[in-house]
Amino acid sequence: MFGREKDAGRATVFIVDDMEVNRSVLKEIIGHMGCKPVLFESGEKALEGIRNRLQDGNRPHLILTDISMPGMDGYELCRILKGNEYTRNIPVIFTSVYNESKDIVEGFAHGCEDYITKPFIAEEVEARVGLHLKLYAATRELKEMNRHLQASLREQLRQMELEKKSFLRALARVAARNTGYDKAFMRRLKRNCRILAQGMQLSPKFGEQISDTYIETIELAATLCDIGNIGIPREILQKKEALTGEEEEILRSHTLIGAELLEEIQDRSDYNDFIAVAGEIVRCHHESWDGSGYPQGLKGEEIPLSARIVSLMSRYCALTGEEGLSPREALGAMKKEAGARFDPDIYKICSKIVRQFR
Repeated sequence: MFGREKDAGRATVFIVDDMEVNRSVLKEIIGHMGCKPVLFESGEKALEGIRNRLQDGNRPHLILTDISMPGMDGYELCRILKGNEYTRNIPVIFTSVYNESKDIVEGFAHGCEDYITKPFIAEEVEARVGLHLKLYAATRELKEMNRHLQASLREQLRQMELEKKSFLRALARVAARNTGYDKAFMRRLKRNCRILAQGMQLSPKFGEQISDTYIETIELAATLCDIGNIGIPREILQKKEALTGEEEEILRSHTLIGAELLEEIQDRSDYNDFIAVAGEIVRCHHESWDGSGYPQGLKGEEIPLSARIVSLMSRYCALTGEEGLSPREALGAMKKEAGARFDPDIYKICSKIVRQFR
């Protein structure tokens, strides 16, 4: 029914009155103001005219309507206009021979912007119409400025988030190098987490929890899982011999270091979805289904879903990568850990789509 408004040029004023003499008088006054008068003899025809103009991308800048008319009166016309999102901001000025306070109050109760009594005084009509045209133009200009401002702010926030993600990825690459992960491992982890999440999206158990946006987010966030290794000494990360108890505690602290880093970034962010999911993964990807993991000893579904996905896929990528197992051999090894280290339901989905993994 309604379209976008084009450049209106000079102001268009609709004049709605069933009396030809009233239309003629207002036409002369409005024309004298430099505006474009468009005349209608009924509320029904005025409404049709508005609809036709809006389909062409235009709208009147102001409507002068008589209250008492056969068929659709001014009150009903105003009610319809104020009830539609595309016309509610068009100023409506009632014209009437009724000048009692109760009549004027009733007019405002129906949503009109002003009230002019008959017989018309040209100076009064010009003053009231001119005022509301200026207010309408100022309101539209303010809305347009606000729209541009909001678009600019959204773009700035988007750029800030892109820069933030790039920074986090750079940190993740440093952490991966310190740990000894190669780029191929991180690419496989990223891709396989996406495939697993897509498979889970089709399952009755997990379908409602996983949206397309969630899949995109976990694909990006998965590579940040060990970002906390940036704060762990390289000699511990790359030590070939068994770690001492103290070294093991230091190594395990990478989950907290990474989580604290992301929490600080999240506190300063206006776009937190990605960082929130990444924080879940970083803190909880070493938690175990049976509660034997770290750092909090979370159990079962206390562990965020994102962390459960990355935990399982990290193990799969390690077994099929540096340990050299085939996909089936890796699944066999992981089967023993399903229900203890991993979510058994996610493991079942993983085993069904293993051919899709790299």
